[in-house]
Amino acid sequence: MKLLPEAMEIALQEAEAAAVRGEVPVGAVVTDAEGNVLARAGNRTLEMKDPSAHAEMLAIREACCRMGSERLPGCDLYVTLEPCAMCAAVISFARIRRLYFAADDPKMGGVYHGARFFTQATCHHVPEIYDGLGAQRAVELLKAFFAQRR
Repeated sequence: MKLLPEAMEIALQEAEAAAVRGEVPVGAVVTDAEGNVLARAGNRTLEMKDPSAHAEMLAIREACCRMGSERLPGCDLYVTLEPCAMCAAVISFARIRRLYFAADDPKMGGVYHGARFFTQATCHHVPEIYDGLGAQRAVELLKAFFAQRR
């Protein structure tokens, strides 16, 4: 079995913790150019009563605070689900170097589905994109979470 990068393992742990809190199980990690973890987060939209409290947004906000900048050039983002259009925009605005995501999101995704934010003429920065990293685990976690809700 192929091992996942440590950052994606941490993102999956954050997704699992989000599920325990009753949040949609999505986790995210921002690393610096050397692969050191700058920030990690799971979804907290219900807890914070904030529709923008997606894992990616929270991790990017924390990383920006740690770096003392609104931009994160040279930083990478690992997330367990394809980012939505809102998160894709913030990824672009933050100048994230590379985006790694696990599972596709045909319903709400904004990278390869829906808005396809990075293909828009108004998008000024497009990260390198790598998908499918840890997809099976992320999909299983999401399916189990939503099965419990039905």
